[in-house]
Amino acid sequence: MSAPATLVERSRARTADRLALSAATAAGTHTATAEVPRWLEEHRRSVGTVVRRIPFAELGHWSFAADTGDLRHSSGRFFTIEGLHVERPGGEWQQPIIVQPEIGILGILAKEFDGVLHFLMQAKMEPGNPNLVQLSPTVQATRSNYTKAHGGSEVRYLEHFLDPERERVLTDVLQSEHGAWFYRKRNRNMIVEVDGDVPADDAFRWLTLGQILELLRLDNVVNMDARTVLASAPAPRTGTRALSSDSGLLTWFTGERARHDVRARRMPLREVTGWQSDAYSVSRADGRFFRVVAVSVEGAGREVAGWTQPILEPVDQGVVAFAYRVFDGVPHVLAHARVEGGFLDTVELAPTVQCAPANYAHLPAGDRPPFLDAILNASPDRVRYSTVHSEEGGRFLDAESRCLIVETDEATTPAQPPPGYHWVTPGQLNWLAGHSRYVNVQARTLLTVLGTVTAGHGAR
Repeated sequence: MSAPATLVERSRARTADRLALSAATAAGTHTATAEVPRWLEEHRRSVGTVVRRIPFAELGHWSFAADTGDLRHSSGRFFTIEGLHVERPGGEWQQPIIVQPEIGILGILAKEFDGVLHFLMQAKMEPGNPNLVQLSPTVQATRSNYTKAHGGSEVRYLEHFLDPERERVLTDVLQSEHGAWFYRKRNRNMIVEVDGDVPADDAFRWLTLGQILELLRLDNVVNMDARTVLASAPAPRTGTRALSSDSGLLTWFTGERARHDVRARRMPLREVTGWQSDAYSVSRADGRFFRVVAVSVEGAGREVAGWTQPILEPVDQGVVAFAYRVFDGVPHVLAHARVEGGFLDTVELAPTVQCAPANYAHLPAGDRPPFLDAILNASPDRVRYSTVHSEEGGRFLDAESRCLIVETDEATTPAQPPPGYHWVTPGQLNWLAGHSRYVNVQARTLLTVLGTVTAGHGAR
């Protein structure tokens, strides 16, 4: 006779409350927050990694395919750099794009100490990080990495994420990455709770969410992969009012996806127009946006000690910003339904502003991205959050953005915004981030800290 079926709670409220307690706990039981930057710096020095630019001819196991010009690894694994042709009403463009169809794992282990959830964070070197070593998830690995296509060592703690007990999983969602640089790239974002002893060496530290939030106030400390995992976790529902109902928000967003006719197709890299190549780079003829370059990595302290690889390098620092207003006591941010050629579903919710201002400096104010000048010209007393964060250091070289949350007003960001923009509460954004392909990776970075910015206003 089979055992009777057991019902469980459908709500994530208990998980959200436990995460909120961890967020409110500023002191962990293992490591002082002030020690973390020093620990990361010590790890960087001890690893002794050297990253240097090299010509494409010095890439090992990478080459431009004779027929397409695509940049590929000899194993057929990891990723390729191909061309992308994007068409939409009013214009079209071509560009290089990273194609990496495999789904990686971004996973953080959680464990209770003294009744408070702590998270096992890693000091991880990535060649594209401006400071090389940043605070990363417990596991940050592509399928090629953890199946050892590079012939390297095992990925530590991977077993907790490959086949976890369902009721121990606090969050688990496929999230997109940069749609302007990746073609339909997704990673599995996970937080898995453990009970037993989890030995951690000097490359790992247990921290509360409150400690991590404090570290998110520092430039280039918490890496992109950690930020996106934490943004995907549930937050307590402490308010029920907003400018739009949840169903109204979904209707608006679905309409945005339906109204944009975007056709993106991969094409041979050698046929991409408007781009030029030499021994060291593939770049736009006008020098804007980004370029493809190659690097050599030595003394990595990773699954393999050294390697060479192609990598994308933005030409200038970006700005990623939410306009923030309080309507009848309820905080809101202005989200943008943004089209990017590499998105699987045409558009995702992005920050109010997401660009590198230098790419538009030659244009008159009316032709620059909406709200850019309002954000850049905001007085310091209206800036609620301002920190430089780098993007994923495994594929992007020195890709930094100034991440901002700026309080605005009716004159700069009206309550009835232009088409393509919508006011949402942080709670609504968190609800959508619990599902795949709704909130883009730049907005997820800002979502991790929105709770600390809006805490004084209560309702979310």
